[in-house]
Amino acid sequence: MAYVDGFVLPVLEDRIGEYRKIARKAGKVTSFPQAVKLEPGEVVVFSWILYKSRAHRDKVNRLAMADPRIASMGPASMPFDGRRMFWGGFRPIVEM
Repeated sequence: MAYVDGFVLPVLEDRIGEYRKIARKAGKVTSFPQAVKLEPGEVVVFSWILYKSRAHRDKVNRLAMADPRIASMGPASMPFDGRRMFWGGFRPIVEM
């Protein structure tokens, strides 16, 4: 099994080059537990899906949302509080 550290941060578009230069250095302003306002008895889960492209992602999401198994799921059936969830789609800029 692998262990993954994930980082979510806003970078000014005109400073993305600077970010690329420091991407291998670590720093902490917040953490996933702080970002989701973790409560006692909860754990943070970090998950991801890889797609061929943004267009592929959009197609897969349309198909998934049309699937009756997904469409029938409501907030009450979820094992998490979706109001404290955050996500985003990204094109990798650093691969190691």
